Amino acid sequence: MVPQLLLFIPHTHTHTHTHTHTHTHPSAAPREMFTCPSWSGLCRRGTDKDAAAGDQQAVEIVWTHEKEPGVGSPPQDETTGFYKALWSFEARDDEEVSFQKDEVLRVTRSSGGWWTAEKIVDGARKVCGFVPHNYLLPFEISGKFLEISRWFFGQLNRFEAQNQLSAAGDESGVFLVRRSDKDAKGYVLSVGAVAAVKHFKIFQSVDGELYVNPGHRFQSLEELVEHYKHHPLPSTGLLTKPCRRPNTQDLSHHTVDEWELPKSQFALEEQLGGGYFADVYRGRWKGMVNVAVKILKNDSLDHREFQLETQILKKLRHRHLISLLAVCTDAHPFYIITELMEKGNLLRFLQGKSMGLSSLVEMAVEVADGMAYLESQKSIHRDLAARNVLVGEDNICKVADFGLARFVKQYYYSEPFYLSESKTIPFKWTAPEAISHGRFSSKSDVWSFGVLLYEIYTYGKCPYPGYSNNQVFPLITTGYRMPAPPTCPADIYQIMLVCWSACPEERPDFSELITLRRQAAAECRGSQYSDP
Repeated sequence: MVPQLLLFIPHTHTHTHTHTHTHTHPSAAPREMFTCPSWSGLCRRGTDKDAAAGDQQAVEIVWTHEKEPGVGSPPQDETTGFYKALWSFEARDDEEVSFQKDEVLRVTRSSGGWWTAEKIVDGARKVCGFVPHNYLLPFEISGKFLEISRWFFGQLNRFEAQNQLSAAGDESGVFLVRRSDKDAKGYVLSVGAVAAVKHFKIFQSVDGELYVNPGHRFQSLEELVEHYKHHPLPSTGLLTKPCRRPNTQDLSHHTVDEWELPKSQFALEEQLGGGYFADVYRGRWKGMVNVAVKILKNDSLDHREFQLETQILKKLRHRHLISLLAVCTDAHPFYIITELMEKGNLLRFLQGKSMGLSSLVEMAVEVADGMAYLESQKSIHRDLAARNVLVGEDNICKVADFGLARFVKQYYYSEPFYLSESKTIPFKWTAPEAISHGRFSSKSDVWSFGVLLYEIYTYGKCPYPGYSNNQVFPLITTGYRMPAPPTCPADIYQIMLVCWSACPEERPDFSELITLRRQAAAECRGSQYSDP
C-alpha cells in the first residue's frame, strides 16, 4: 500500500481521552506540464498558532479523579539546596565550576540556565561558581534519597521536554522525568510516542506514595519507572530508554549576553566547506568545545549589516535551527561561531544512501519545523536547499545559513519581502518572483522547500536534470514542473507541486507544511517503502 501523508493543522488536546482524526488525502497529479493545484484543495486550514512555533503535538494524560496539571511559566522561586550531578561538566572559564558525575553540589542561587553552586574540595575548601542547571538532580525527594538516574532532567516545562524528546524521532518509549513547571515539588513523566509526546502527572498521596494510576502506587520514582518498563502506559506502551543528555545552549554562562569573543579563543582545524559568502571550518573554543567557524569573506557584508544580522540570529532558538554561539568582529574577516553538526550537510549525507520513506519524511518534517519557526519570526532564508541543512547526532536535521537572511519590516501583499541586489541567485531553487523582481518572502522559501523535497526523494540529485541554471527560469514561467522522482509517493509529489504554485499566495505556509510531521512517517511503517 502506498503511504499517505496526513495533511492537517495540529491542535493541542485538552480532553482526557485520546482522539481519532479523519483526514483528506491529496490525489495524484500529472507529472509534466500542468496548472498547480490550489492548497485549499489539499488540506483544511486550521487556526492553531502553535504550529508556527514548531511545537510538537502533545497530549496530557491524567486520571479524572485528580485535577489536570496546568501549563504555565517556570516558577520564580529559587530552588536552593543540595544536588547531585547527572553528568560530568568541565568549566569553561574561571567563574564556572567543574564537577564529575555523582558529585554533590549546594545550589545557592537558581535563576535562568546557569545556577550558582558550591562544592567541597579537599574536605573543607569551598569552590563557588556557575553550573548548567540541566546537569543537576535534587539530592533528596520527599525524604527519600533518589538514585542518580539518567532519566531525571530537573525542572522543565512541557515544551522544553518535547524539545528534548524530539531528538529520538519516531521511537516510542523514550522518556524523562521532570519537575512540574506549575508545581515545583511535583513531577511529570514525559514519554515520546509516534506523532506526539505524552505527559503523565505523577501524584503523591498523603502518606508519600507516588503514582500515575491510583491502582499502582510506589515508594520512589525509581520503582515507578521500573514498573512501567514492564507494564505499558496508555497510548505509549513500555518505557524503553532515557532521553539523551541535554546540551548547554551557550558556550558558557558569559556568552548568554556577552557573545562577542576574540578570535584568539578559537583554534581552526580542517575546512568543512565554502560558499559565496563564507568558508566554514571545524574549530575548538578554548580547547574544550567543538564548534563550526564561519569566516565571512571581506566583501560579503559590511560591519553594520553584520551587526544587524547577528543580533537577530542570536535571538533565533529552535531545535531545528543551527544555534549561533558567538561572533568575532575585532578585525576582518568576521567570524560567526555556531554549533557543530558532525555529519555535514544534508546533500552529501543523502548521496549514495538508500533510506526508508519514513526516514525521508522525518528529514522533511524537521526542515519544515525549523522554517515554520523562521516564518513566525518574520525571518526569510532566501537560500533554502539541501546544502544549507546540516545533519547531526541521531540524524537530526537543522536549517543553516539563514544568517544571511534579512529581517523583514516591509510587506508585499501582506507578506514580508526583501528586494535583493545579489547577482548570485541559485535559479534552480529560487521562486520565479524572486528571480524576476527580487521579491523574497516566506512564500519564496516555500517554493525552495518544494525543490528541497525533490533533493531528498532523489537522494541528493540536482534538480531540473539536463537543464542549466539559465534555462530554468523561462522553463518554469511556461508552466513546466519537474516530474515526480521514481518511487516518490503521489502525496509527497502533490506537496511539491503546491509549493511550486506560480502565485505565491496559493502556496502553503510552513505552519501548514509542518503537518507532514511524524504521523506521516508512522503511516509509512509496514508499507513497501518502510525502513528495513
